[in-house]
Amino acid sequence: MPSDTAHLVKEKLDIVAFLRNYVDLKPAGKNFKAQCPFHKEKTASFMVSPERQTWHCFGTCNEGGDIISFLMKYENIEFYDALKILAEKAGVELHAAGDRDYQASQTLYQLMAAAKEFFVSQLKQAPKIKEYLHERGLADATIEEFEIGVAPDTSDALIKYLVQKRFTVADIERAGLALKTERGTYWDRFRARIMFPIHNQIGKTVAFTGRVLPWNNSENVGKYVNSPETPIFQKSKVLYGFDKTKGEIRQVHRAVVVEGQMDLIMAWQDGIKNIVATSGTALTNDHLVLLSRLADELVLSFDADAAGQAAAERAIDLANAADLSVKLLLIDDPKLKDPADMARERPGHLAQLVAAAKPAMEYYFHKYMAQTSADRMQKKQQIRLVLGKIRMLASPIERSEWLKELSYITKINEEVLVEEMAALPTTAPAPAPRTKESAAPVITELNRREKIIQRLIGILLYLKSDVKALKDFAQYVPDKYAAVYRSFTVPDAERSEEIKELMAAISMKFGFENQGTPAPDLEKEVGLLLRELKREYLKERREALSDQITMWERSGDQEKLAAAMTEYAAVARELQGL
Repeated sequence: MPSDTAHLVKEKLDIVAFLRNYVDLKPAGKNFKAQCPFHKEKTASFMVSPERQTWHCFGTCNEGGDIISFLMKYENIEFYDALKILAEKAGVELHAAGDRDYQASQTLYQLMAAAKEFFVSQLKQAPKIKEYLHERGLADATIEEFEIGVAPDTSDALIKYLVQKRFTVADIERAGLALKTERGTYWDRFRARIMFPIHNQIGKTVAFTGRVLPWNNSENVGKYVNSPETPIFQKSKVLYGFDKTKGEIRQVHRAVVVEGQMDLIMAWQDGIKNIVATSGTALTNDHLVLLSRLADELVLSFDADAAGQAAAERAIDLANAADLSVKLLLIDDPKLKDPADMARERPGHLAQLVAAAKPAMEYYFHKYMAQTSADRMQKKQQIRLVLGKIRMLASPIERSEWLKELSYITKINEEVLVEEMAALPTTAPAPAPRTKESAAPVITELNRREKIIQRLIGILLYLKSDVKALKDFAQYVPDKYAAVYRSFTVPDAERSEEIKELMAAISMKFGFENQGTPAPDLEKEVGLLLRELKREYLKERREALSDQITMWERSGDQEKLAAAMTEYAAVARELQGL
């Protein structure tokens, strides 16, 4: 993408007219002013200069920039994404090597929008399903606001509709809306389901969740079907409802987090406007980064079953580590299981529960310390569990406060607790005793590239392959595994003990000896894994370059910005060719 594209976009758009969509601008001499959208204030300190086409806050946040940086900050998006949005408004084409990626993404966005329209139109023809939604407590205005629809109980109605709209079956499948059968025919992924569109943070439809119709519910049918991940949808980065609620979250600096679409929609209808829901996944670090830009506090609501409690605990630990204050919303009526039930049966009470949410550490103290064991070893394990949770708190002040609380409960000197906490292993707050089966090094949570290289190394170990021919892929191997990858070219005796241990752990993890997979199939998989390894490396590099573009754009360093853009285009081109 040429470095002057951003300048062309800025020349064609008037910053005052654009910012009026976000803030209430009033004339102030040659300039315009408003209350800053990025922090609370009573006196307007946000100034916009039509002459220089810039904005600046002279209040607490002291932020400033151009039309692109404003959109980036307000919508919490990266430079390239903001430029694409503004280029559309300005009528400027992105003539870039990476433009094919952009056009492909646009096709997917258009497909998802058309599918949403189809599902909404089908609901208008289904009074029985509309009646069911009313029984669940949804008002017509809410159904319309969240664009709820229905997938008909036919094999390919959506595919036929989209083909008539001049979309190709290949693109429909790529969007995750169609499934290819063994006979080579295509079926709709979603059939006989209530459809909830999922939007990205700027309001574009990127995926769907389909809930089975109540009269079709059975053990053989999954209650929910979710869109697969696509180039425009990564569930670890998308929060359901965020496009509608981010403004309220920014205003109150608090986000209520629930598990399902119905929980969010019913709570929203009941007046809880600062709310989001995860989309078929647990709360992730990417979600927390998104929320932490707007909120200081999270109020979590998870199911009371074992899976819900495990999800809540993981979310608490991640949020604590991100220096977010975390509280738990507890349903206080045993007859009601979730926020959706509460909003339907006791309108208005949910807001009281949000206000009365308990600090997450109180939950841990109640869970692990409510009944202290008389057995010394069990008591020590209980204390270690809580110490592990306290250690995850990013704030030293909070750590100190909860250590005092633990000291009071256990009658153990605070200094002793601090010493015990410091001695805990870094991989887990309270590890289970190691057995012979777990004696190999623990392999912790991995990103996709690490998963690929682990399986690749596992196969190579099993096949006893010579990897000299694979040297062209060495640059794509994560640093942690580079030494292991290189060690295939040296004799066993020269490998360090650390490398031998890691190789043994990987070999133990996959156990190809017991899988019965033919060697030719594994050799074929090596080629596929190498290609995926390169693809993931390029994706990570593209993301890093996107961050650099943002940084250089803000700093005004045009030389470095141009270099980053050039490399971004080259990486995008190489990805396109894989």
